[in-house]
Amino acid sequence: MTSPHHASGVRPVIGVDAGTASLREADHLIHRLLDRPAVTEGAFACTHLFRTDERRGTTVSLAVPRADVDAVWRELLKALPEGTGLALADRGHGPADAVDAARLAAAAPPASGRAVVYPGVAHLTGTVTVADLLDRTAVERLVVLGAPDAPLPPGTEVLTQDHVRPEWRDGVLTLALVPAAGGRLAPFEVPNPTPCCADHA
Repeated sequence: MTSPHHASGVRPVIGVDAGTASLREADHLIHRLLDRPAVTEGAFACTHLFRTDERRGTTVSLAVPRADVDAVWRELLKALPEGTGLALADRGHGPADAVDAARLAAAAPPASGRAVVYPGVAHLTGTVTVADLLDRTAVERLVVLGAPDAPLPPGTEVLTQDHVRPEWRDGVLTLALVPAAGGRLAPFEVPNPTPCCADHA
C-alpha cells in the first residue's frame, strides 16, 4: 500500500533539461522553478544524472498534481532559457537532444531519482526523530549504510543539516543514513560546501 504522499500513478511528470551540469546547479534550478506561482504544494522535484556520447549532465523532473500540469508547463516555457528541453507525455519543446534527455528524466520516477523537494521536506530542519521523518514527509524507508536491517527506534534523532535528499528506489522514497555522534543518525549526502539555496529553507 502506498502512502498518501506517494507520487506513483498520481502526478504527471515533466522532464527538464536546462543544461545543468552538477547536482548543485540542478538543486538551484529546482528551487527557482518551484518559486513559480503555478507550482503548488505537493510537488516532487528530482535530479537525474545522465550521460551520452555528446555530453553528461543533470536533468530535473517535476511531478505535479494533475490539475496543475498545464499551468506548470506554461510557466516553465516562460521561465526557462532558450535551448532548454521540456517533455511531458507526448509533448516536447526545445532542441531534439535536450527533449530526449528531458524525456528520460520524466520517465525516471518513481523507479529512480534523487528527491530535492517533496511533501513534508519543510519539516526537515535541525534535528528530527525517525518517527517525525516517516510520519510527516513522503520518505517511506530509512536505511543505515553498513547495517541495512538494523532496527530504528522511533525516537532516534536524525541530524538533518537542513539538507535531506532521499532517492526513489523501485517506487519507494528511501533515505540513506549514517551513524553520527551521540547515537544519532545523519543523511548520507551532506551539504557541499554549504546547503544549497539557503534562502529557500
